[in-house]
Amino acid sequence: MAEDPRRRTPRTDAVLADPGVAEACRRLGRDRVKATVSTVLESCRRGEVAPEDVVASVLALLPAAPGSLRPVINATGVVVHTNLGRAPLSEAAVEAVVRAAGPTDVELDLDSGRRGRRGTATMAALAALVPDAGDVHVVNNGAAALGLAALALAQGRRIVIARGELVEIGDGFRIPELLESVGVELREVGTTNRVRLADYEAAVDESVAFLLKVHPSNFRVEGFTSSVSVEELAGLGRRTGLPVVVDIGSGLLAPHPRLPEEPDATTVLRAGASLVTASGDKLLGGPQAGLLMGEAELVHRLRRHPFARALRVDKLTLAALEATLSGPATPVAEALAARPEELMARARALALAIGPGLATAVASEGRVGGGGGPGVPLPSAAVALPHELAAPLRLGEPPVVGHVHDGRLLLDLLTVPAALDDTVADAVRRVAPADAREA
Repeated sequence: MAEDPRRRTPRTDAVLADPGVAEACRRLGRDRVKATVSTVLESCRRGEVAPEDVVASVLALLPAAPGSLRPVINATGVVVHTNLGRAPLSEAAVEAVVRAAGPTDVELDLDSGRRGRRGTATMAALAALVPDAGDVHVVNNGAAALGLAALALAQGRRIVIARGELVEIGDGFRIPELLESVGVELREVGTTNRVRLADYEAAVDESVAFLLKVHPSNFRVEGFTSSVSVEELAGLGRRTGLPVVVDIGSGLLAPHPRLPEEPDATTVLRAGASLVTASGDKLLGGPQAGLLMGEAELVHRLRRHPFARALRVDKLTLAALEATLSGPATPVAEALAARPEELMARARALALAIGPGLATAVASEGRVGGGGGPGVPLPSAAVALPHELAAPLRLGEPPVVGHVHDGRLLLDLLTVPAALDDTVADAVRRVAPADAREA
């Protein structure tokens, strides 16, 4: 009688000793790998996996890297895509994060051996790009920057804000709820589409702590509208002794020729704003962070507020932000500067590499995304494919995420680095039928 092959099921320690499995333990952790080994051995005992295939089955079930986040190729044409992690970091920022992953001098003065100020170089890099700010500070995101300003300057008091600027900033989070959560009361002025300086003037009394202007970054109001400029609010602030806080949202530090209507920190400060808040992971092109720039006395009050500790950024964010501010152009900046004719040349070459029977180069329009430049088209080029390939490409390795438009899947090259064109072509060839490519 033949021996039951299940009796040859290997021992757990024998599987763990396999060189490939041992390497996986080093990368992923022994406990995680051992749990997978146990699962496969149970399948082996049930006759579902051959004994000689146990090691291969274990390695097939283990992830290629620790963590559940997977790198994705963004072919949507949305430069700052919130669902894909907003701004992709520059190579310099990535290198800075890796260097900062171990022990660093983040709060140590190596010359004296004593404790040093946290993030000194990062703050200096930000201040250098916004010289109109008396001082700067960084917290962990844009909402935290505005929330800290409200908490430190207006808790128990009122903030005057135009009714049309009570915006929702994504995923159901709303500016008024954020501000009210830190113990301030909002005094709304004007209507949804029109507000005048007289509306602000009528709302000012001893209960008001500051005047707030919020850029409605993810929508546009057109038609019968009016708003009050930063200059006008600053004039009212000087007359009443009230600070003017401006949330520009997207993190643009200086004017950009392709985004003439997008507010930037330099222009807003020169217009008289007392304090500017912004995000670091949008048009700035850096890591998630909240930027505070403005009058030195106000920034100092925010930095020394007890709750500022809860919003402190870690060394990895400081490292990435410093490299973003002082290093080479970011992927976001490169996308905004991309020339449509160069993108079209890439699209034609990529379509040819995929197969003219399947792919076509077409003109397209990208978007800034992330609440920046609402309604502003970015001329681009894309590779058009059958829409049925959207899911297979999204589920492939690496995942390629495009967008379906007019019944076609478009892979927009505005957001795809040129170095990844061959990778995209290979990904499409893997999921597309050979006869379709050759048709």
